[in-house]
Amino acid sequence: MITLTTENFEEQVLKSDRPVLVDFWAEWCGPCRMVAPVLEQIEAERGLTIGKLNTDENPEIMARYGVMGIPTLLLFENGEPVKRVVGAKPKRLLESDLGLI
Repeated sequence: MITLTTENFEEQVLKSDRPVLVDFWAEWCGPCRMVAPVLEQIEAERGLTIGKLNTDENPEIMARYGVMGIPTLLLFENGEPVKRVVGAKPKRLLESDLGLI
């Protein structure tokens, strides 16, 4: 997983030639910690690039994409968000909601 910041977001996500799943999270967020191992499994099994963006440290990106609650997952393709999932979900449901299965 990539650690995303305001400084590297454009290069790592918006200019990526591959889809990137951005996990908007915070250290204090229990559901965020619950979904983290599921995202690691998805990354390993599907080869999907996943970036974690700490919302406490990067609030401007959170605001730019209208993220109101965490965890929020945004799937970017060609620099644009194409799927949004809010909340912690079981792996199969998460993959389905993201269009991975």
